[in-house]
Amino acid sequence: MIQADRLLIDCHVATMTEGGAPYGAIEDAAILIKDRRIVWVGARADLPVHKAVETDRLEGRWVTPGLVDCHTHLVFGGDRSGEFEQRLGGATYEEIARSGGGIVSSVKATREASEDELFASAMARLEGLKATGVTTIEIKSGYGLDHDSELKMLRVARRIGREGGVRVRTSYLGLHAIPPEHRSDRASYVDKAVDDILPAAHAEGLVDAVDAYCEPIAFTQGEVSRLFEKAQSLNLPVKLHADQLSDGGGAALAARYHALSADHIEHSTEAGVIAMAEAGVVAVLLPGAFLMLRETKLPPVDLLRKHGVRMAIASDCNPGTSPVASMTVVLNLACVQFRLTPEEALAGATREAARALGILGEVGTIEIGKAADLAVWDATRPAELAYWLGKPMLHRTYLNYL
Repeated sequence: MIQADRLLIDCHVATMTEGGAPYGAIEDAAILIKDRRIVWVGARADLPVHKAVETDRLEGRWVTPGLVDCHTHLVFGGDRSGEFEQRLGGATYEEIARSGGGIVSSVKATREASEDELFASAMARLEGLKATGVTTIEIKSGYGLDHDSELKMLRVARRIGREGGVRVRTSYLGLHAIPPEHRSDRASYVDKAVDDILPAAHAEGLVDAVDAYCEPIAFTQGEVSRLFEKAQSLNLPVKLHADQLSDGGGAALAARYHALSADHIEHSTEAGVIAMAEAGVVAVLLPGAFLMLRETKLPPVDLLRKHGVRMAIASDCNPGTSPVASMTVVLNLACVQFRLTPEEALAGATREAARALGILGEVGTIEIGKAADLAVWDATRPAELAYWLGKPMLHRTYLNYL
């Protein structure tokens, strides 16, 4: 007999496991949960002898893994809606950045904000993501760009993990932009970001992965390599903002360091995609930024499929280029803009997003032994999650059975 804390019944389950039915679907299913873990999942007709403390009857709803938003800049100060107006008026992202706007404007506001203020504003944005099924979120630093402010951002991210009702993974993004005080001496900032801020954040237990922005308007391959070598010396995995605005060889650079993921990759070449495939690097596609920047260069989805590169999707929630706080909108945009199938999109927001964070052993699919992080939907089939744009569909979530 299986002893369980909770039985979920009268439901259909999209397990998102591979090799079986589309979506790993089990119709008329049941799930048993014990000690915050899934201890059984399958067809209700095969439900083993069990004793459950509580039973939730889900009235024919679909259950998926809780959604995983694997690329966000959720914590920041200030507002950049004015830049949205500038872009609509014809200014490019690069022009705004080079004139002192963009990331640097968020740096000023973030430095001036207290930890409590940053926490409160991030929590307001998080509510939209949680209301669309997110139970795991990655949060980057990168708007502080000095010792105290970068650590402040990462402390806020950890607090969100404790108090925000989501699982949080953090990424140190010290090489995001050159702060104003180092414009005439970028080398000294790279030294500080690599040799001072990262070790301090790591020593405080604030870093799960290390990220960088590799573009002509940001950091060179050589500068990123220095950061990644330091990360490896600290046994931290790496990720990369790669080839978003130009072909800078970012995909191949990510592969060279066996990065968890290369994100954006609109301009990545086939050689870069092949390198990613050989190194097992996940491609994280970010349709919100593509939409807001009105880009026309699509990421190489056909090449990713051809060479077997796993595809994740994420909100890229940030103040400048992707003010997106809905994962179901991201599912829709991934299908409409990038031509992912609804199944690829849902896998990209569950299984592959978990892979891109290095936590597929914990979340991302509904399997025995994994955390009971689940989303329950008012939907008649899984494709509806990518079909509707703006329709509330989430019935409830389970986070580690909390």
